[in-house]
Amino acid sequence: MAGQQELGAGLDEPSAHDLATERSALVRLCMYALDRARSPGVTERIESGLAEIGVEALRPDGQRFDPAVHEAGGVVATSDPALDGVIAETELTGFSDRGELLRVPIVTVYQQSS
Repeated sequence: MAGQQELGAGLDEPSAHDLATERSALVRLCMYALDRARSPGVTERIESGLAEIGVEALRPDGQRFDPAVHEAGGVVATSDPALDGVIAETELTGFSDRGELLRVPIVTVYQQSS
């Protein structure tokens, strides 16, 4: 219509830094929402959307515990020596963004009982 400005007219294009900052804020918001999501469908959809932009959910269940990339939140006893030091379950999902660790997963680790 005559006299109406085009949507976005007169606005400066955001800089690469601004876009990266906004992306980071949205990723953090999604991680926050995932921590509180109770619906498996919602969780799956948010994780899928994050994966599409290079953000990977980290659930290292069954892997050997590595304090450089995992945080131990607890232990569970096992009589199986093969399970000693293996991650039993992920308590809080970790995340990486294009290979950069955003948050380490908090895990429960099997510990051989004596």
